[in-house]
Amino acid sequence: MSRSLFTITRGDGPLVATAIHNGHAVRKEIAEMLLIGDKDMFREEDPYTGELTAVASSRIISNISRFEVDLNRPREKAVYRTPEESWGLKVWKREISDDIISRSLVRYDAFYSGVRELLAGLESRYGKFVVFDLHSYNYHRQGPLEEPADPKYNPEINIGTGSMDRDRWAPAVDRVVHELAEADFLNRKLDVRENVKFRGGYFPAWIHENFPLSGCAIAIECKKTFMDEWTGMIFKDRFDALQAALQKAADGVIEELRGQPF
Repeated sequence: MSRSLFTITRGDGPLVATAIHNGHAVRKEIAEMLLIGDKDMFREEDPYTGELTAVASSRIISNISRFEVDLNRPREKAVYRTPEESWGLKVWKREISDDIISRSLVRYDAFYSGVRELLAGLESRYGKFVVFDLHSYNYHRQGPLEEPADPKYNPEINIGTGSMDRDRWAPAVDRVVHELAEADFLNRKLDVRENVKFRGGYFPAWIHENFPLSGCAIAIECKKTFMDEWTGMIFKDRFDALQAALQKAADGVIEELRGQPF
């Protein structure tokens, strides 16, 4: 598929890592309609998550900004129309037309068609598969010099399992949580909790609906402690440590899949 839309890499093994909010690109007619600034867009996207997908040999990386079409929302809500749908941000200079929305949804449909093809192939080959649905989230929303969000409600890694049959996939999910929580993160442990900040969006729910017996999609939301969410600057030591922790979880869940009938 064209890099202007998304990139799908087909590898070996039953694990796929995805970065569906990684993208920053919009097509020309969308750019001409945008009121929101480039920096505000970038802050609400999930930069660098595309690089985190290297933990799996099969990868899906979106190159489209969520401000053109949000792949983690149902089709009818995938294009933000009002500030209420986009964290209070005013996205458009004027009301966006149905024709423009329709052209954005062509990209949405192409994405889900490509995902379906990839996952059906994994189902056929391995019988079951796991998707690491990788995201990042802001915790300094009030400003770079203001107090960060309360860590009680904002773990460093939030594992979202809200749409899955949790009992069925307990061995895989528990292994992921265990490996992340026990990883060496710059000589300390990460705060890893389940369904505290996020329960997972539409994308994992779509996977569970379409591959109910074979697909386990785990939403992994990483707090943006690995970067400055206001400037976009990456903290390479923290980023590398996060990627190492995710690699440990990826290796562990593959081992778990091979040893469990589910």
